[in-house]
Amino acid sequence: MVYTRKNVTELSSAERKRFVNAVLALKRQGRYDEFVRIHIDYYVADGDTNRRVAHMAPSFLPWHRRFLLEFERALQREAPGVTVPYWDWTAARSPVGSPWTDDLLGGTGRGTERRVATGPFARANGWIVRENITDDDFLVRDLGRPSNPFPLPSKDELALAMRESVYDVEPWNSTVSSGFRNGLEGWTGARTGDGRWRNHNRVHRWVGGTMLGGASVNDPVFWLHHSFVDLLWSRWRKAHPDGAYEPAEPPGFGSLERGRIVARNERMPPWDVTPASLEQHGGIYRYA
Repeated sequence: MVYTRKNVTELSSAERKRFVNAVLALKRQGRYDEFVRIHIDYYVADGDTNRRVAHMAPSFLPWHRRFLLEFERALQREAPGVTVPYWDWTAARSPVGSPWTDDLLGGTGRGTERRVATGPFARANGWIVRENITDDDFLVRDLGRPSNPFPLPSKDELALAMRESVYDVEPWNSTVSSGFRNGLEGWTGARTGDGRWRNHNRVHRWVGGTMLGGASVNDPVFWLHHSFVDLLWSRWRKAHPDGAYEPAEPPGFGSLERGRIVARNERMPPWDVTPASLEQHGGIYRYA
């Protein structure tokens, strides 16, 4: 049966409670931290020698689609019918209000440590960060970076990515200046300043704190953010029906990307699935 992912601003109080309680149940069982570790393990950058699937690669979108599905299925085992809502950061742009309410994600961090002190994911309420920590085991946020304001992506910025006519282009990494995948993922050629990040990447920076780096899954807003990214891929594909995943074939001999990225019909670790099998989701879920 096809289920529906809703805009987080449209959730009822009961739906917010069911989602939060299911996330907390996974955390108590240790299952939530397993998802954090998976993302850390597959957070591979251009400069690394391992195969890239989660970031800086064409499989950024199908990899996170499968990751979301795995998380959503885990939630549904705790609370049948619960889904991952999406946070439309082009519309809900304030560091207060949804999704930063005390009954959902809690608010921004406080004090010099920027520790989250409100909501169900505050350290005082039992949310302990266990993966990829140094000295602190609490959630950190710096929404909008008020000490040096940092805006969320604008609708115009997102529109630039949505107008791209092809899915991805060579050399299939963070340096490409065209193609939908990197337009949405948000790597730029800028060396310094806030212009280094657009769209998906800029949202991680806007939240700040725990959302920076491979362990960003420690902050549950990760899922709401990527649910919207997934929706944007769906919208782009509807507008570009010929915009199939690229590359269709693995890079040839002599390419620096040979063996480092996943082609359309190659297995995408850690699952035995291909990007091609994840281009459509209509038989599983839809967006309201």
